Amino acid sequence: MTALPPQPGAKPSPDTPLERISGAVESILYRSEETGYTVCNVKPAGRDGDCLTVVGHTAAIWAGEELTAQGRWVRHPQHGRQFQAEVIQCVTPTSVEGIRRYLASGMIRGVGPVMAERIVAIFGAATMDVIEKESRRLEEVEGIGPGRRRQIKESWSEQHAVRDIMIFLQAHGIGTAQAARIYRQYGADAIAVVKRNPYRLCKDVWGIGFKTADAIALQVGVPPDSPLRASAGLLHLLQTLADEGHCFAPEAELVLQAQDMLNIPVETLGVALVEQLAQGQLVREQDRIYLRYLYEAECRVARDLQRMLDTPCAYRPIKAPEAVAWAERQMKLELAPAQREALLTALGAKVAIITGGPGVGKTTIIRALVEIFSARKLVVRLAAPTGRAAKRMSEATHHEAQTIHRLLKYLPAVRTFEYTADNPIEGDVVIVDESSMIDIRLMEQFVQALPPQASLIMVGDIDQLPSVGPGNVLRDAIQSRAIPCCRLTTIFRQDASGLIVRNAHHVNNGERLETAEGPSDFYFVETAEPEQILARVLDLVTRRMPQRFHLDALGEIQVLSPMRRGLLGAENMNAALQQALNPTGPGLTRGGTTFRRGDRVMQIRNNYDKEIFNGDVGFVKSVDEEDRSLVVTFDGRPVRYDSAELDELLLAYACTIHKSQGSEYPAVVVLLHTQHFKLLQRNLLYTAITRGRKLVCVVGSAKAVNIAIQNNEVRERRTTLRNRLADGVNIAR
Repeated sequence: MTALPPQPGAKPSPDTPLERISGAVESILYRSEETGYTVCNVKPAGRDGDCLTVVGHTAAIWAGEELTAQGRWVRHPQHGRQFQAEVIQCVTPTSVEGIRRYLASGMIRGVGPVMAERIVAIFGAATMDVIEKESRRLEEVEGIGPGRRRQIKESWSEQHAVRDIMIFLQAHGIGTAQAARIYRQYGADAIAVVKRNPYRLCKDVWGIGFKTADAIALQVGVPPDSPLRASAGLLHLLQTLADEGHCFAPEAELVLQAQDMLNIPVETLGVALVEQLAQGQLVREQDRIYLRYLYEAECRVARDLQRMLDTPCAYRPIKAPEAVAWAERQMKLELAPAQREALLTALGAKVAIITGGPGVGKTTIIRALVEIFSARKLVVRLAAPTGRAAKRMSEATHHEAQTIHRLLKYLPAVRTFEYTADNPIEGDVVIVDESSMIDIRLMEQFVQALPPQASLIMVGDIDQLPSVGPGNVLRDAIQSRAIPCCRLTTIFRQDASGLIVRNAHHVNNGERLETAEGPSDFYFVETAEPEQILARVLDLVTRRMPQRFHLDALGEIQVLSPMRRGLLGAENMNAALQQALNPTGPGLTRGGTTFRRGDRVMQIRNNYDKEIFNGDVGFVKSVDEEDRSLVVTFDGRPVRYDSAELDELLLAYACTIHKSQGSEYPAVVVLLHTQHFKLLQRNLLYTAITRGRKLVCVVGSAKAVNIAIQNNEVRERRTTLRNRLADGVNIAR
């Protein structure tokens, strides 16, 4: 499909009378799944001649369909004469050729061009009636068995239902990709649900926010000052704050923000707040308002950690000094005093924290702990928030490590974890790495599944960016002083002379970056103009780094940006890098992005059914254009996605620095420019630098780098876990 995005300069005169045209859709030149904006070629009905170009918005459209459109003729300065439609209506084709093209367009799973030819060759003009009313007859076609026949029938029924829903929703400003997600959530009840309470969309349908739901609500007749809208607005603001990392909002501030956003009287909002508190959706504690799930998560984490601290170990106490000396002999190394102190802390406490930056010996300490506990025949469980972090942990210790989700065994059929407070995991000692990434919800699920008699050792870097989700678990736990903690600051790594580690610590200390004249593992390429930065990055990734450092551009170099949007954002970088590295081959397009075989991709939401989680990175192994599906391998495990699931994936040649947390790459290229001003912070640059294992290249303006280094104003997250741990108060309900 040729990309022909909307172009200015083709506005018809409002005085020109509306005309009507009809014909068969020959081809789709451009289609936005998000907005429904379409450019298509139409063969006029009842006459010969060239195709017409029709431009407009439509809920769904496929090659082969019969189209009727109302609009006006315009002359576009670039694309010539076009029919700009105000209304487009499509119906199922009736001609044999139209039916063939319709089925071959890919709108029905299991039917591509070859299969469409076979079906139409047998059933001709009756094809649509056969699929609709006598689908068993499809098995008369070569290559169609019971399984494919059911797939065709289900896809046909879904398309018809989705079209009706799309037509209704598009009239209320919903794009086709969102309409498809609404249909998957509610099925045939979608229209009824939306009419009854449009605000359910915010909670139930991923990718639909409050603004969209609010616009629908106002269009379907929900009064602007209704209690339903007031309640939805309050919940939306609290969820927005949660997305920014906060666990609560001060009550007065929440109500004033809601008044400003909704233009609803404070009295109405106050009544709505009381109602939400009474229903249990929200919780008030002093002057703080929480979403119930965040309030309960904080309380349960504090309670369960306190319970572990108060419960004796199931195993005999370990003589820590002797154990440390034994571990040194076993590992054939001499630990520094700070490392010995960290080991003594971990061995002597029921729950302990070890924190520090790169190269300070955290991995060595985990290895020593595994050696000591394993020698005592204790059951040691290793975990990390991400697959890559767990893999590194396993490689370093030669002991199995899992993601927290897999350790707790999610059960898709019942949508819960197998291991819970009532069925804790088996283990005497649990060590969790990259603890700074753990948000309050994941921590709640994790600690409640730990047996009270087990020991817990949390390892992480407090100076990295906090978790993407709400809360600030590691920092709160350290600052509470309720849990023994050892902070490592001295660099012990053998490659401490390398500039990656040294510059990470320079940044953390507010010092300027250090560069070398000759060969190095760290480079700063000063480039002031955004367009030049883009060109430099493309040259580095596609030519210079692969040639000089023998790196695989597709698999070993990761581009990191502070932002998703803009010229230097991850989205634009992905498009440019894909065009440079993987421009052709089989692919599927969704929401303006084409996924091709060989592309590096990232999962952007937890999918428990597939056991793939937010931030997991894989490679597109195969693309089935006829079935409209693809297979992505994650650490060697193949996972299938159909076309409707592609909005869970992003290209991952580039990603945001936040999304890179917990991952480590052979080489990273970091973009920094003053257009990222709002996000330029010390912990952002520190996190980016520490993602690179062998090579780091920072490309951007010196001014932006210096702003980031000097800005150590860590945005405080509104949490109360620190207070709950410090007070030792069990207030969970």
